[in-house]
Amino acid sequence: MRFADRAAAGRALAGALPPGEWADPLVLGLARGGVPVAHEVALALGAELDVAVARKIGAPGRPEFGVGAVTAAGEPIFDLHALSALGLTPSDLATTCEAERREAQRRLDVYRSGRTVRVAGRDVLIVDDGLATGVTARAALREAREGGPRRLVLAVPVAATQSLGLLRTEADLVVCPHERFDFRSVGRFYRRFDQTTDAEVLALLEQHRHD
Repeated sequence: MRFADRAAAGRALAGALPPGEWADPLVLGLARGGVPVAHEVALALGAELDVAVARKIGAPGRPEFGVGAVTAAGEPIFDLHALSALGLTPSDLATTCEAERREAQRRLDVYRSGRTVRVAGRDVLIVDDGLATGVTARAALREAREGGPRRLVLAVPVAATQSLGLLRTEADLVVCPHERFDFRSVGRFYRRFDQTTDAEVLALLEQHRHD
């Protein structure tokens, strides 16, 4: 199974959502790659679209290896098994954590331009283009939970089974039409998987506000 692109994945994900009424739904795309997927979900639900920003905390000397994640305001979360395997503690990553927190805030400033997003009492869907380790999704879910949503949903078109299982304790509902044990990477499930740019995120947010 491979999606043509993120928009196609978003339409497939929207079709997998359970039927029924949604209470003032808010769809938050994990920036950046989750936003094109979230855009399609928001269109299908007639929902407000905005962004969630969580930054991966990489291991020292191996920034691509995420051992944690942080949002602009929430507490950092860590993969304690990964830290233990590397002989690290959260305090060893304090400098990296603060740098990523600042970058998360910078991106929020760019994407929202001072707008506030109301979470309390709403059905909130956190959407990404796929779930490998799930560490950034976990950080985004925890931050959204602090806002007091009526229901918190994680929705992804494809995910690693093990990671998805861990996140079922963070969300009230998890929607994923394609779970895979042999996951390896998100990109292998897409025919087109270009990096999403800030300009594309802003264009989708603007387009949605005028649809």
